[in-house]
Amino acid sequence: MARAATVTIDLDAIAHNYRVAKSQAPGQKALAVVKANAYGHGAIDVAKKLQAEADGFAVACIEEAVELRDAGVTGPIVLLEGFFTADELDYISANNIWTAVHNDFQLEAIAAAEVAQPLNVWLKLDTGMHRLGFTPEEYKVAYQRLQAMPQVGSVTMLSHFTSADDMSSPVTRHQIEIYDSVNQACPSPMSFANSAATMKHSAAHHDWQRPGIILYGSSPFEGEADVQAQLKPAMTLTSEVIAIHDLQVGDAIGYNGTWVCEQPTRVGTVAMGYADGYPRQAKNGTPVMVSGQRTKIIGRVSMDMLTVDLTGIDAGLGSTVEFWGENLLANEVAPYCGTISYTLFTGITRRVHRKVKG
Repeated sequence: MARAATVTIDLDAIAHNYRVAKSQAPGQKALAVVKANAYGHGAIDVAKKLQAEADGFAVACIEEAVELRDAGVTGPIVLLEGFFTADELDYISANNIWTAVHNDFQLEAIAAAEVAQPLNVWLKLDTGMHRLGFTPEEYKVAYQRLQAMPQVGSVTMLSHFTSADDMSSPVTRHQIEIYDSVNQACPSPMSFANSAATMKHSAAHHDWQRPGIILYGSSPFEGEADVQAQLKPAMTLTSEVIAIHDLQVGDAIGYNGTWVCEQPTRVGTVAMGYADGYPRQAKNGTPVMVSGQRTKIIGRVSMDMLTVDLTGIDAGLGSTVEFWGENLLANEVAPYCGTISYTLFTGITRRVHRKVKG
């Protein structure tokens, strides 16, 4: 019998969440962000599910775009980091790939290229993230150069928020002001809104939204229950209890005895560990669900197993354990692990059995 560690992906939930994103800016377009294997949900499965209704897709790099094209995904695909070598431009041009441009190397490569079809360029403006993109002054020069190139068919303005998930931050408004000002001098379609801006910052909606984490049913906000209530979790990570022990006061559990029983404790050992992608740094007390009942992790997560408190829980060998998903949000689990839902989703490893529904 196979080990029970399983990740279940609900494609209908992802389609629902895409529609929620689209509903925030009716009449405008939305790229489904499927980089990093669709945040661990399976880029090919997700893109095929959304292909009939998504306005396009966004990935990080050409390898991710090629994977989708080879699988028969035909919609527009934006390379959010652009291309890394000039020889990628042949494939980009021939396969309706839209590319970000964020540095002088990319500008020069396009100017020197012979392309089969004019390129759809997404020109990156640095409004304060300071990772990629041209400053407002540099942007105007780059924009004018691209507009004059016969290799370029269209230019879309692209930028990224630093703090759109923090509703108290003044930075978001400042970034929008920079973005709008530059666009007045360099008129083109615009794309600024990530998941947080799609849901909460209508001034940033413009022409193209880029919903990412919300597609997978996880809110980018802390304490914004109204956003989470609209979304459906799309990934459920489960396993089962494979051993049960009754321990006494003073007994220690797991490596280095990080949990010591203060009362008689029933302990369940579960087939799930950091080699499956469950975070080793999960604290004692991290919530889990066992047979639909809420309990907690006790003891350190090891490579293949972890232990949970079954005291007072109606559970036995083979009982289902849910680590996050439909009944326990990843956003609740993540802080116990010192991380965010994005890393939980993308960290699941290949030895976990995968089921897809919808």
